[in-house]
Amino acid sequence: MSDRDRHISFRSDRNVRPSGRLWNPAADVYRVSDGWVVKVDLAGICSDELEIELRDSVLSIRGCRRDTHYREGCVYHQMEITYSRFEKSIQFPDRIEGASIRQDYRDGFLIINLRSEQG
Repeated sequence: MSDRDRHISFRSDRNVRPSGRLWNPAADVYRVSDGWVVKVDLAGICSDELEIELRDSVLSIRGCRRDTHYREGCVYHQMEITYSRFEKSIQFPDRIEGASIRQDYRDGFLIINLRSEQG
């Protein structure tokens, strides 16, 4: 058997548990004429469990991404996706007062619209 015909095999007998580290999802922030639009990459999140808070000039988003395929005794070959609690804080340049907050979750993105009610 030549080296080219040889099949490479490996054994993976590690039991891997989901990460306990805090996950920091990526976000885009856009300034629009009547406020702000924040888009956060939150694939695999249950939108009903999200906590969104606006305080002064800081928008905080909290939640948890869970591995719904993980089973006790499961042996993983590769695990790159972070499953854990997350917290994302976005600092705006100025205090945001009197803004309405509208949120939408689609295609793995949380879209938050902060619209100024002042004028």
